[in-house]
Amino acid sequence: FLDRRAGDRVGLIVFGQKAYALTPLTLDLDTVRQQLDDSVVGLAGRETALGDAIGLAVKRLRAQPARQRVLVLLTDGVNTAGLLDPIKAAQLARDAGVRVHTIAFGGQGGGLSVFGLPLQLPGGGEDTDEGTLRRIAETTGGKSFRARDTEELAGIYAEIDRLEPVRRPGQRVRPRIERYPLPLGLGLACGLLAFALPRRRLA
Repeated sequence: FLDRRAGDRVGLIVFGQKAYALTPLTLDLDTVRQQLDDSVVGLAGRETALGDAIGLAVKRLRAQPARQRVLVLLTDGVNTAGLLDPIKAAQLARDAGVRVHTIAFGGQGGGLSVFGLPLQLPGGGEDTDEGTLRRIAETTGGKSFRARDTEELAGIYAEIDRLEPVRRPGQRVRPRIERYPLPLGLGLACGLLAFALPRRRLA
C-alpha cells in the first residue's frame, strides 16, 4: 500500500489502551515503513481505544487540504478502552472533513497474519464490531470493509487506492518572458535615425 502512495503524506497511529502517533504526516514513506516494520502486536496495549485513535487522527489531519483528510482504520475488535466514544469521534471527523475508511479484520479460527505477524484475536477471531465500523464509515463519507485473510486485505487496500488516488502536484507552467521590447526599440531607433539623417539627392 505504501509503495503505491508515492507523493502522498502518510502518518501512522497505533492504538491499544491508548492511541499513539508513531510517525507524523510525512512524504518520507521509508520512515513510515520502518516504523511499521518495527511495530509489534500489543505495542500500545492489549485493549482497543478505537475512539481515541480516530480523535488523534482528526487532530493530525486538520491542517491538511480538505480533499486529503483521509483515515484508513484497521482494527480487529470493539472499543474497549479510551475516553472518546467511536461514534462521537466519527462525528468529530465528519465535522472536520475527514473521511474514514474502516477495515474489520479477523475471521473464523483467528488464523490471520498481518504484516507477516500471526495474530491471536480475542474470542477466536469473532470479536469484531462491524456495525460500529460501518456507522463510522457512513458518518464520515467513507467505505467499510471486512477482511478475513491477508488476500482480502490486499484487495481492500487496492480498492482504497482507487477511491483515494494520490493527488500529485500539477505540472508547473513556466512564466513567459516577453523579449519583443528590445528588437522593437531597436527598430524604432533605426527608423527615427533614417528620418533624421539628411537625404542624398540623386543627380
